[in-house]
Amino acid sequence: MSAALSGLSAYRRIFTEAPGSLAFSVAGFVARMPLSMVGIGMVTMLSALRGDYGLGGAVSATVALSAAALGPQVGRLVDRYGQNRVALRATGVAVAAMGALLLCAALDAPDWTLFVCAVPTGCIPSMGSLVRARWAHLYKGSPLLHTAYSFESVVDEIVFIVGPILAVGLSTSWFPEAGPLLATVFLTIGSVLFCAQSRTEPPLHPHGHEAQGTSALRTRGLLVLVLTFVGVGAVFGSVEVVTVAFADHLHHKALSSVVLAVYALGSCIAGIVFGALKLNGPLSRRFLVGIVTLAVSMLPLLFVKNLVALAAALFVAGLSISPTMVTTMGLVERIVPAAKLTEGMTWTTTGLAVGVAFGSSAAGWVVDASGASAGYWVTVAAASLAVATAFLGSRRLRSAPEQQERARVDGASEDPADPARPVEQLGR
Repeated sequence: MSAALSGLSAYRRIFTEAPGSLAFSVAGFVARMPLSMVGIGMVTMLSALRGDYGLGGAVSATVALSAAALGPQVGRLVDRYGQNRVALRATGVAVAAMGALLLCAALDAPDWTLFVCAVPTGCIPSMGSLVRARWAHLYKGSPLLHTAYSFESVVDEIVFIVGPILAVGLSTSWFPEAGPLLATVFLTIGSVLFCAQSRTEPPLHPHGHEAQGTSALRTRGLLVLVLTFVGVGAVFGSVEVVTVAFADHLHHKALSSVVLAVYALGSCIAGIVFGALKLNGPLSRRFLVGIVTLAVSMLPLLFVKNLVALAAALFVAGLSISPTMVTTMGLVERIVPAAKLTEGMTWTTTGLAVGVAFGSSAAGWVVDASGASAGYWVTVAAASLAVATAFLGSRRLRSAPEQQERARVDGASEDPADPARPVEQLGR
């Protein structure tokens, strides 16, 4: 019990030992809400206004793919010119585009105008990457960085539990545009408050951009993580679509959001526990274990027959998500040069977003062709793809230059959460 309490006290320490960290984390939480609200909000809004789920899905996919293409470029600018300078401008573009999209939808403008507005909406900064970059600056080399990343993973899960409920609830009970409108308000307020926290902003690395034309994606090992996360994203996207279809098949479509919330709850609980642990050993090995565990946990979905069994299976499957995400971000922080950290983290989330888009589309096609239960084969196939990619690239992860360098410096553990590593002094 005392060990557990000691581990959980680390969550308090990440805030008390770094003044200003609570403020930027809370602001980052608010700014991240659109991540789970925009897509489902678009579908709900356009299905209500125009009676077309296909149009809503297409506009939502356009926003997602635009974010996947523009996000790493915004992250690259952040690394070069600073978070506050770039994030506010990118947010301004995204908010203006979202406002125009809502007006076009409300005024019954031609469908093509929705897609034109959806493209610049993808300029939304990857706030999760910005928040984690601040934690990396504050606790680089400290075991508290592992706890901070775990905390942010829990925040991500809370976003995905609360966001869709708000988006769908407001758009169905108030007016169709209410869900996406609230997401826009969250983005505006959260980004302004986040950028107001200037004392915790990571410093620029003026000598880290001598090869500015080289993308962080060329860092040894990062492409492995990105491609693996395409498979992981396909798992997430397919699970969401198939679960809704499965619940609809059983005439309980309204309960699909509850079942998916249980899925996120499993990840949330695992993230809290994982962040309290002190783990040793190579991050690359832990990453492989996490991906394999995630894949194996998807197999029971092939055999569920009712919503209770499905909720139980998804809860168990969710337990592997946060630990895998935390480990992956730890690897990115390890292998990507500090001057390109935001871009590196954004590339990882971009792989996730691309996978979600493909997984959702493939699952929908399989459900239409072969029924709801068959859709979970897409989930299993995507998980298998992630495992294969991780194993094929494991050597690149183990031999990444940054890992080798730090291993020589540390003389022992490859883990940034290793308690033996010296804690850098925080600039107060």
